Amino acid sequence: MRTQLLIAFLFTSMVTAFAQDDSTGQVGEPFEGIDQTWHNGSDRRDSSLFNDMKYFTPSIMMDVNYTYSLNHPIDNTVVGSTSLARNNELQMQALHFGGDFNYEGARARIMTQFGMRSMVVPRNDNSAYRGQYQLADVYRYLSEAYAGYYFNIMHGINIDFGLFLSYIGLNSYYQSENWEYQASFTSDNTPWFFNGVRIQIFVNRNLKIEPWIINGWQSYGKFNSMPGFGGNITWMSDNLKLLTNDYIGTDASGVPDRIRFHSDNSVLLRYYNQPDSKGVSRMAFSFTADVGFEQGGGVNGFVDGDSLEGPAQYFTSVMIYNRVWFAKNKIAWTIGGGYMKNPGRYLVLAPTGQASPLPNPANPTETEGAFPFSANPGDQFEAWDASTNVSWMPNQMLEFRLEFVHREASVPYFAGAGGVTSPTGYRWTTLPSDWRPDLVKIENRFIFALLFRI
Repeated sequence: MRTQLLIAFLFTSMVTAFAQDDSTGQVGEPFEGIDQTWHNGSDRRDSSLFNDMKYFTPSIMMDVNYTYSLNHPIDNTVVGSTSLARNNELQMQALHFGGDFNYEGARARIMTQFGMRSMVVPRNDNSAYRGQYQLADVYRYLSEAYAGYYFNIMHGINIDFGLFLSYIGLNSYYQSENWEYQASFTSDNTPWFFNGVRIQIFVNRNLKIEPWIINGWQSYGKFNSMPGFGGNITWMSDNLKLLTNDYIGTDASGVPDRIRFHSDNSVLLRYYNQPDSKGVSRMAFSFTADVGFEQGGGVNGFVDGDSLEGPAQYFTSVMIYNRVWFAKNKIAWTIGGGYMKNPGRYLVLAPTGQASPLPNPANPTETEGAFPFSANPGDQFEAWDASTNVSWMPNQMLEFRLEFVHREASVPYFAGAGGVTSPTGYRWTTLPSDWRPDLVKIENRFIFALLFRI
C-alpha cells in the first residue's frame, strides 16, 4: 500500500508539473516577481550585495543572543529548545557562511554552521547511533550541502542530492528569516533538516510541487530499512501563501513495523501594505496546523487499543502569529503562540541532561545525561506557549530583537532553579544518591538577539 501511494503521488506531481503554464505560456523564474520579504520563514531582503557575481553568490549569517530565564537555573542550561542553549549568558548561537554556485545548469549550495546550534540540533537525531561512524559529528558543522541540476522547463525544475533544510513547521532554520526567535512547539518539535533527494517543480509563477526521498525524519541516517517519503506543495501570490508538507516513514529505532505519518499545513496572509508609510507600513499573520501519528509496533495512532495494539500515539499542534511593521518596515512588533499535544512523546525534545548515556531503543529521544526522560507509549505530554517581540531593522543586513516568551507543559519539563546537571551546576560534581534534575512546568524568559546577514 505504501509503495502504491508513493507511485501515485510522484505520478500526479509529474503530470501536473509538465502541464502547460497557462499564466504566461513561457519559461520563467521560480515565483517570479512575487514579494516574499514579509513571509514568516523567508529571507526579508529584496537583494544581496553579491547579486552581480556570475557563478557564485556568497552568504554569511550571524546569530548572537542573550537569554534571561526567570527560573534562574544554577547550571544556566536551557531545556526543550533548539533555538537556545544557555541561560543568562551572551552566546554565539549560530554562525553560517557559504553560498550558491551556478554554472550552465549545474547548481550547488553549501552553508556551514558553527556555534551553539551545531551542538543543540544534531543531539536530537538518534539515527547517528545506528552502526559505526559518528554521523552527528560528520554533519555537525553543515546546515546545507547539496548539488544538482537545473532544467529550464516551465518556471524551472531542480533535482538536488544532499543535506537540505526541512520545511515542516513553517519556520526557517535561520533565525533572521523568522518573525519569532523561540519557535513555538509546532516548529521546535518537527524537523529542521533532511538528507536525501529533492525535486523542486515550479509549475508556474505561483505553484511549486516538491517530492522528497529521504533517509528519515530529521535524520542523517535511517532508523530502519525503509526510507522516508514526502513532499511539499506551495502556492503563493504577493499577499497570500498556502503550503502543505506531508511525510511518511518508519522512524522508531529498532521498531521497523511502526509507521509515522505527519501533515503540516500553513497559511500566510498580508492584509495591509503601505511600504512608504511612516506609521503602520504593513500587517500580516501566519497560521499553522499539524497532525500526525505513529501506528504499529505497540502503538495505535489516534485510538487507544487493546494490549496488542497499544495506546494512542499521535501529534496535534497549532501556532499563530501576527506581525505589524512600522516606519517603512524598519520596526516590527510580533505577538503569537501555539499549542501541542503528543501522547507517547515521540516528537518531544528530550530535556537536556535528562537522558541516558547511550540511546535506548525503547526510548529513541534519549541522547545524553544521567536521568532518562520517559517517552514510552502512553506517556502524556501537552504544552503551550505565547510570545511577543519588537524588532528594529535599520537596514536589510541587521536586526535587533527583544522578545518575551512564556511556556507551560503538563508535566515537569523546563529547567528550574536547581538546574539539570548537578547540585553545583558543574558536570564534574559527584551526584548525591537523592539528587534529581530540577524540572518545572512553567518557564518565562527574555531574549535579546542580534541577527546579521549578507
